Amino acid sequence: MYKQYIFLAALFFCFGSASMAQKTLPTESVDVIKQFNARLIDAERFVVPPVLPAIDTANRRQFYNILAKPLNVNYPAPKIRPLEWRTDPTADVYKTYLQGGMGFPRAFYFDGSHDFVATDNLTVGIDLNHYSADNSKKVENQRFSTSEVNGSATYKTDKGFSLMGDLGFKTNTLYFYGYNDLDDDFPTQLTYDAKDVKQRFNTFYAKAKVYNSEPTVADFNYSASVNLYAMEDNYAARETGFDLALTGTKWFDKKHPLSVTLQTDFTGYEDTTSQSLNNFFLKPNFGFHSDRFRFKVGANIASHADEYYIYPDVEASVNVVDNLITAFAGIEGGLQKNNFRNLTDYNPFLSSRVDIRNSFYYNFFGGIKGEYKGVKYRGQVGYKTVDNLALYVTNGDSIPRFNVLYDTANIVTISGEISTQLFDNLGLIAAFSQNVFDLQREEKPWHLPALTLNVGAVMRLLDEKLKVRADLFLQNGVPARTTNNESRSLTPLYDVSAGAEYQLTDNIGLFARLNNLLDNRRQRWQHYPVLGMNGLVGLTARF
Repeated sequence: MYKQYIFLAALFFCFGSASMAQKTLPTESVDVIKQFNARLIDAERFVVPPVLPAIDTANRRQFYNILAKPLNVNYPAPKIRPLEWRTDPTADVYKTYLQGGMGFPRAFYFDGSHDFVATDNLTVGIDLNHYSADNSKKVENQRFSTSEVNGSATYKTDKGFSLMGDLGFKTNTLYFYGYNDLDDDFPTQLTYDAKDVKQRFNTFYAKAKVYNSEPTVADFNYSASVNLYAMEDNYAARETGFDLALTGTKWFDKKHPLSVTLQTDFTGYEDTTSQSLNNFFLKPNFGFHSDRFRFKVGANIASHADEYYIYPDVEASVNVVDNLITAFAGIEGGLQKNNFRNLTDYNPFLSSRVDIRNSFYYNFFGGIKGEYKGVKYRGQVGYKTVDNLALYVTNGDSIPRFNVLYDTANIVTISGEISTQLFDNLGLIAAFSQNVFDLQREEKPWHLPALTLNVGAVMRLLDEKLKVRADLFLQNGVPARTTNNESRSLTPLYDVSAGAEYQLTDNIGLFARLNNLLDNRRQRWQHYPVLGMNGLVGLTARF
């Protein structure tokens, strides 16, 4: 109550003070008709619909300058724990391999090898081989025997190069049993003791080579090799050979080689007279390799008897369709020796008195190769010109042997080969060659085959413990010149052979072979029929 009085008194005091401070106002009379009563009228609602602003489509590029600041992160070293890695089992390596057996007609066979040392830096081993057969019960003195022993060693130095060497001896014994087929020339059946028709070739040979076994700093490869041999037969014919070759190859971009080879090839032959056949070669070439195109350009510069010959060495290939079709073509040439060793390797019934010569040849070739759905193929057509092509004619004696004739020839060759894996355990390979000869002097290419066809199949069974093989060999009857200078074709070759190998354990196995199942008695060389059906059975050991 008292607070209200105090508040009113203060209020009057304030208004009173304000009135005293104002000027004197004019006075008028005011009639109050009605007390003021303020009211708000009803408001009118305005509806404003919202409108989105226009989209800003302008492109703006923002640039940020961020100062790089290395962060030092300290973390403990990780602990590396070995993980199990399953790998395919590696094939066992055996130091010794032996295979031996017996068969018919009176056949003996042995093939063996042993590594005395087999380390990363040094390998030392020996190889032995022997095969003989005797069909004298059916054809007098139809028998043969061949044996060879070879020791080899390779040493890899820590200087980036390696040394390799071979030392061997080979003996080949045969008999001139062709007198059994001379019924048309001699009225009575001839017979000879074995020693009177025996021929034996003994050959000692040695090889040595040094080459870089590690890449060099300049991508330069080098090699130097020497080959020596000395051979003789039962009729006092002797021949020696020396072949030295030096090769250097510079690689550009690790795939384009520039190579130079310097070679000397000496041959000395003696029977009743002495002959020599010495050749020198300089062979530069450059190769270019790309993904689709490859070529080699070079030359074979040869020298013989103070005469010089320059032959091309050119080859090119282009991948027409990736790995399906590759086309290739080339031209090459050179000298090929017809020395006593090469001639008797081809025809062992040769006379010991021969004229050794070089064959001079050019070879033009082209074809296609590739692979389609696992089938690999190659087809080639060639044209070859040969001066001093070796032909073979009989000497007309009661013990027939062959002399060598030389002629100039043009040879057209069509050849092809195919291989495929028909199934996981069955593989097939086939090859053929057809030669068409055009000779300058002789009527026929005496004892040279025109058509050759080989087909082979290999099947693996019983978890690859059993391997079965079958082969077919066909060859035309070669032309031969009779003693009356007439031409005749000898019987053709059709040879079906089969074989099997079975691995009893990891170390021991069995093998069997049957050759010439059709008992074909064709004469590859006039008056000398082949062995006929023959076979072998034996054991294989490795450890």
